[in-house]
Amino acid sequence: MAGHPGEGLVRAHADPGARLPERPPVWREQREAWEAEHLRPGATLALGAGDRADPEEPDQERTCFERDRDRIVHSTAFRRLAGKTQVVVFPTDHQRTRLTHALEVAQVAASIARGVGVNVALTEAIALGHDCGHGPGGHASEEAFDAFLPEGYDHGPWGADVVLTGLNLCSQTLDGIRNHSWSRPTPLSVEGEIVSWADRIAYCAHDLEDAASAGIVDLADLPEQISAVCGRTRREQLGTFVRAVISTIAETGEVGMRAAQADALAALRAFNYQQIYTRPDSVAQARAVIDVLHSLVEYFAEQPAQLPADFAPADRQPETVVRAAVSYVAGMTDRFAFSMAAERLGWASERLPRGIGRGA
Repeated sequence: MAGHPGEGLVRAHADPGARLPERPPVWREQREAWEAEHLRPGATLALGAGDRADPEEPDQERTCFERDRDRIVHSTAFRRLAGKTQVVVFPTDHQRTRLTHALEVAQVAASIARGVGVNVALTEAIALGHDCGHGPGGHASEEAFDAFLPEGYDHGPWGADVVLTGLNLCSQTLDGIRNHSWSRPTPLSVEGEIVSWADRIAYCAHDLEDAASAGIVDLADLPEQISAVCGRTRREQLGTFVRAVISTIAETGEVGMRAAQADALAALRAFNYQQIYTRPDSVAQARAVIDVLHSLVEYFAEQPAQLPADFAPADRQPETVVRAAVSYVAGMTDRFAFSMAAERLGWASERLPRGIGRGA
């Protein structure tokens, strides 16, 4: 169907739809001016093409942080998150992947950013890109790759400084991605700090929901210290914690939570660690992931000619070759990594990681 001709235009539908008054487009410069006038003092303002490693011309349509957000969404690294573990390897259709986690973090972070009047586009860009440095198999991949890198493997810096470098993102976006974990230095922007809280809020709530759906935990077992403050459901928990960060910023000017809500979030995270992340099945799954990834890195480090051209090491120095092997394996999805272990290494299926929960 070619559409429906109208008066000087083509419509998608046969009948005319809603109309807007005829006015000039709202291009980048108008939105930058709106930000300068309306965003809260201390918010990060978009300006021109942004602070990038390789200077660019400004875009007519989008602010620099809107361009960053779009580049991340359209990147291969972001799409691959759909095939990477959040908590459960081989999730069911309704359990989170690393991709759906990133989307939920972006939603939580944007809600907070709007509520306090800071830059939503930058917040979304950081949130959508924050986990692009994760390897296959969840957080176990960091332990697997640690053994091969002198500085260790941390998914935040790896995402900002290795995986996403080809996108030429703004320095503020990269800083927020690099430092979103609480163990890292404080992000330079308030938007980056908001994403740090949004990440923890989101995964604490949705990992619990996934575990309950899989029969791993019972929401009735949540301690009173948690349920009395933020409830037992994802909806209650997200609402409580989002409002807590918004009100704390409004009242103090700092990104954080009052003690009652922060203690409940910490207790929820501790409950998840005890009941989900460190249960015997989860530990066994992580051990299997580490074994697979160790073996794959060793295989490609010993046979660098087997690496795809995009990952070929610049020289044959051992450190360069090992780093190239880590980079290739870290970019794999779960299924690709596990099938590679079977095809290249001859691993039997019983050695490979398995899903957890009902039907696993």
